[in-house]
Amino acid sequence: MTRRTRVLHVIQNLNYGGMERLLADIVRRADPERFESHVLVLQYLGRFADGLREHAELHVAEPMSRWSMVWPASLAQTIRGIAPDVVHTHSGVWYKTTLAARQAGVPRLIHTEHGRQTPDPWQSRVVDGLASRRTNVVVAVSEALAAQLARTVVKDARRIRVVINGVDTDAYRPRTESGRVRRELEIAPDVPIIGSIGRLERIKGYDVMVEAFALLRAGWPDDPAPVLVLGGEGTERARLEQLARERGVAQAVRFLGWRDDIHELHSAFTLFTMSSRSEGTSVSLLEAMSAGLCPVVTDVGGNGAVVGEALRHRLVPTEQPAALAKAWCRALRDDARRCADGAAARARVQQSFALDAMVRAYEGLYVGE
Repeated sequence: MTRRTRVLHVIQNLNYGGMERLLADIVRRADPERFESHVLVLQYLGRFADGLREHAELHVAEPMSRWSMVWPASLAQTIRGIAPDVVHTHSGVWYKTTLAARQAGVPRLIHTEHGRQTPDPWQSRVVDGLASRRTNVVVAVSEALAAQLARTVVKDARRIRVVINGVDTDAYRPRTESGRVRRELEIAPDVPIIGSIGRLERIKGYDVMVEAFALLRAGWPDDPAPVLVLGGEGTERARLEQLARERGVAQAVRFLGWRDDIHELHSAFTLFTMSSRSEGTSVSLLEAMSAGLCPVVTDVGGNGAVVGEALRHRLVPTEQPAALAKAWCRALRDDARRCADGAAARARVQQSFALDAMVRAYEGLYVGE
């Protein structure tokens, strides 16, 4: 019997987020006859560890000293004990894990970059540039991100490959609204819901979204006026809640925190929106489009490639609340066009962002293709 390739994924944690969800999808979909999967978290397991033990062995790293960026001895020992053929790192753990993996004698290192700041701090560029020299393949999740890596991080651009994110279009499909979310949030059936799901961090631009929503509500001519529903958590939450109070829209903005009922949220949303300052290929956007929602998103990173030419009119410039508010208004005022664009969004994801295609691409990288 041919020996399976042992792949070790390393990530901060398996809690909520698009990157974490993708890792879990790769592990679940990898061919078990060819690959033996392991996952090492540097912090804690979290939500996406549920059910993953059936597909992979899960490990939690020992606490590391403050010198681990220079000499990650305990991490190298853990990796040596697992003895992987391939170490696959994901954004946020690149340099330290790459150094430890080389100390442990791992023959093949792959890193997936899921997104970077724009502009990218010089400290990150320097550290990740050093890591890239020890990495066999650096994966970008969009062409735009690949170009950024080639310009600012990866000296040898021949190491870069593009593997576009994918989603399960059967799991994320259009569903009839049950009404449960609206009842929970006390939102009447006829009230339009502008919905978003993501990390409440500066790079995601939710401050721009709150500003845009205040403009939309101020200019909305009749009842019922839209509400804004945000699923997700992050360091910006308190500041965003304060901003909503200052702009007089706190009563119309719902901060939900992380939720397990994404399908229910999608079915309740009238449209899906993002106001990111930077993106790779957003998993949240792919899931929402796969669920048949019309997207209104900023034209950054891989967002333009995701929506495609047929939905390019739903892109807005970043950092422009007035443009975002106008785009929402246009979508909410034209039910027929919005519904047609939702159908086009799902067709786009089905055609170009299949989950199995993404997993097969990673499998090829694991065996050196």
